Amino acid sequence: MNDTHTAHAEPHAVLHDAPPDAPSDRDGVDIGAVLSFAGGLVASALVIYVLIWLMFRFLAGQNATHTAPEFPMAAGLEQRLPPEPRLQTNPRQDLRDLRDAEDTVLSTYGWTDKNAGAVRIPIDEAMKLTVQRGLPARQDVKK
Repeated sequence: MNDTHTAHAEPHAVLHDAPPDAPSDRDGVDIGAVLSFAGGLVASALVIYVLIWLMFRFLAGQNATHTAPEFPMAAGLEQRLPPEPRLQTNPRQDLRDLRDAEDTVLSTYGWTDKNAGAVRIPIDEAMKLTVQRGLPARQDVKK
C-alpha cells in the first residue's frame, strides 16, 4: 500500500517543480507593450481620420465643379404662374375684394346684356320700383 501512495505523490512533485528560466504566474503584464499597442491604435486612427477628411474635401470640391442644374429647362421660368385655380396667399384680402366687387355690382347701374337691352339697377331703386308698381297677382277665377 505504501508503494501506491508514493507513486501518486511523485507526479505532484514534478508539477510543482518548474525550470528556473520559465515565466511564472506571478510575472505581471508588460505595460510598455500594452501602451505602445494603444499608442499605435490611436496614431493609426488619427491618420485614417485625416485621410478620410482630405478625401471628403477633395470629392466635395470635385462635385461642386461638375454638378449640373437640377432642372435646366425651368431656369428662365421663375416668374411663370401656374394655371388657375391657384392657392390663396391672402384669403382675407381675397374675400374683401370679392365683397367689394359684389357691392359695386349691387349698388350701381350697368348693362348686363347690351344687345338684349337688359340693365341692372341698384337694389334700393329696384325695391322702390317694386313697391310703386306692385307685384303681379293672379286673377280670381270664380266657379
